[in-house]
Amino acid sequence: MSELPFAGGGWRLQMGLRSVAPGDWLAPDDAIAAELAEKRALLIARHDEVFRALPACGAPAAELLELLAEHLPAHHPDFFRREGVWLVNRASGERWDVSARALHPLDLAGRLVQEDLCLMLPGADGYVLGGASLCAPNRWRIDEKLGRPLLGIHDFVPGYGEVLARPVERFFAELKPERIVGRVNWGIADRPDRFQPVALARTRPVTAENAGAELYLRLERQTLRKLARSAAVLFTIRTSIAPLGRALATRADAGDLASAIHAMPDEMRRYKAIAPYAGPLLEWLEGRALTA
Repeated sequence: MSELPFAGGGWRLQMGLRSVAPGDWLAPDDAIAAELAEKRALLIARHDEVFRALPACGAPAAELLELLAEHLPAHHPDFFRREGVWLVNRASGERWDVSARALHPLDLAGRLVQEDLCLMLPGADGYVLGGASLCAPNRWRIDEKLGRPLLGIHDFVPGYGEVLARPVERFFAELKPERIVGRVNWGIADRPDRFQPVALARTRPVTAENAGAELYLRLERQTLRKLARSAAVLFTIRTSIAPLGRALATRADAGDLASAIHAMPDEMRRYKAIAPYAGPLLEWLEGRALTA
């Protein structure tokens, strides 16, 4: 999933899922200590905003914690090692007793990895959001989505109900525990903050001259994996943000992004918060496509 998600240009509302090898499911890297420190600060200062769980989430979350405690040292020994009940993070120096219940198991699971974690629970009417450790939200809050079904979670996404609702419900129901899938979602942000539950104020206007420095490419590497015992589906989100001028390495990258924005319906531009600066952004992209 390393290719930019708008490669080739154009726009289409689709799931866009690809198979992910077990060793590539999670992606710890050299930023792990800094990003986990950022999570810790949010969990101290704003815990109820970044972690919530329904009572029914307890057993699936415990299953998830068991899975992570086995997976991380097995697939990422440079970053994690297991010492009995302890899981040790080599980069941050943290040691977690994964058998203890001092924290909710989903809360502890979220402190182990750079990804945000959302647990979707099966029910009579489909899957609902049972809990989340969400330290890098992109203009949404857990309390707005907790306990809601897939269609309710995505009710603000233009075209979701008509195009994706049924395929997504069917996919969740039919997903097998041995299969992991992923996709990369993209957006344009006017702030570099990972934690953006709401739009944040800007102090400088975006122009065709400064768009490459003032705007940011926000990528979300997302994966889906079903837990074997509970049939809960774990949705992971790994967020990265970089200035557009650095993120778009080639003329083709800039041209592809311009093509995708041109092809995007107006309501999707508004949903993705591109509309307020679409004009100067496109002018900058088209100039870069010619000169970069």
